[in-house]
Amino acid sequence: MKGKTCGLFLGILIFITGILTCQLKGTILPPERYSVTAGEPLRLKLPAFVENNLEARIIGNEYESLSKSINPEELKSGTIPLSSQFGQQIVRLTLFGVLPVRDMIVSIVPEVRVIPGGQSIGVLLHSQGIVVVDSYEIQDETGRKINPAAEAGIMKNDHILRIGGENVISDSQVRDLAAKAGAAGQPLIMEVKRGDKVFLVRLKPVFCKETRRYKIGLMIRDSAAGVGTLTFYDPMTMSYGALGHIVNDTGTNRPVDLGDGKIVGATVQGIIKGKRGQPGEKIGTFQKDELLCGTVAQNTKLGIFGRLQKPLENISFQEPIPVAAFDQIHEGPAEMLTVLKGDKIEKFNLEIVRINPRAKEDGKGLVIQVSDPGLLQETGGIIQGMSGSPIIQDGRLVGAVTHVFVNDPTKGYGVPVEWMLREGDLFPAKKEVTEDLLRIA
Repeated sequence: MKGKTCGLFLGILIFITGILTCQLKGTILPPERYSVTAGEPLRLKLPAFVENNLEARIIGNEYESLSKSINPEELKSGTIPLSSQFGQQIVRLTLFGVLPVRDMIVSIVPEVRVIPGGQSIGVLLHSQGIVVVDSYEIQDETGRKINPAAEAGIMKNDHILRIGGENVISDSQVRDLAAKAGAAGQPLIMEVKRGDKVFLVRLKPVFCKETRRYKIGLMIRDSAAGVGTLTFYDPMTMSYGALGHIVNDTGTNRPVDLGDGKIVGATVQGIIKGKRGQPGEKIGTFQKDELLCGTVAQNTKLGIFGRLQKPLENISFQEPIPVAAFDQIHEGPAEMLTVLKGDKIEKFNLEIVRINPRAKEDGKGLVIQVSDPGLLQETGGIIQGMSGSPIIQDGRLVGAVTHVFVNDPTKGYGVPVEWMLREGDLFPAKKEVTEDLLRIA
């Protein structure tokens, strides 16, 4: 009888433990992968009843099996550093010290410090070759209408890389080459890129009856330009990141296939206030004094990256501040740096209302809401040109503004700055957990 009672009690206990563990894993605990800067504690931000009874035990890293426990009081206090060594650790979480809850892979990353931006910038990008926006018909001397580009198979969004073996970088260069070939009665041999394919096209210029010159019937664009915001720069390497999203060609709405580019300082001349359904905009002009100038080396889904040609003078922070690891960001108050008038960087209040760790592909890891009365009065919320505006929380650079909600300009998205740094190869690479490390658990 006692054996049956003990068995029943044990079965019930196992059943309850299973349910509790599943609920904890599914709804309360942080994700299985977690990142924290070296020397920082593990802050899990859990409900009190869990924190009071949760124990963490470090059971291994890349090199060896370990056994270091952090009791509930130490874990709750948030004062015990997890590790001062870079790399990855396996941390086992248990309830009451016995009920297994989760094994976490914790990445210990080195502290990175940068100077937050906030400066308005003009972005000038040249694609690889020139982009075909459209084609059109030409009336020759006999009155016949011909579309030589379409007949040769050239399509909208194609990139023309070379003509006659010569790299092409501007529409004026194409006009000159067409004129020379037409006058000589020779066709143009074009190297064209479409997606991942590169092929040759033979195209004969047509003498236009109306303009009295040789033409090939192509509408082309050789550059993309716009106004955005600098997110950060490293005064040691002069590397910078900006915008927080990719730059698309305005004619094709496709990413600019970067050949070369530069950023320059910009001055905000006016503001178009945002309304529901109508995003606002900064009206800016490019500066010519070259106080802010740099190259653009990468045009990525999480921003543009390159190097400044000289240190910045117009800055809000004289010394670099820490970059937050993604899991150090939390919901709550934060600040944004941006320019509304001239080149003056101002600070405005906002709230981080949601954090989405699964939104890395589109850079929308943070949902933000403007709470600053002055900014709401001036702009209506988030407007075009604020892309890249740095977000600061708890003295750390945590992210950058990227998008506005069209139906509610007080809200928008932000990208965590750790994601930007990794995308731009400006952050030490994460080591992947090996099978041997997983077997330690």
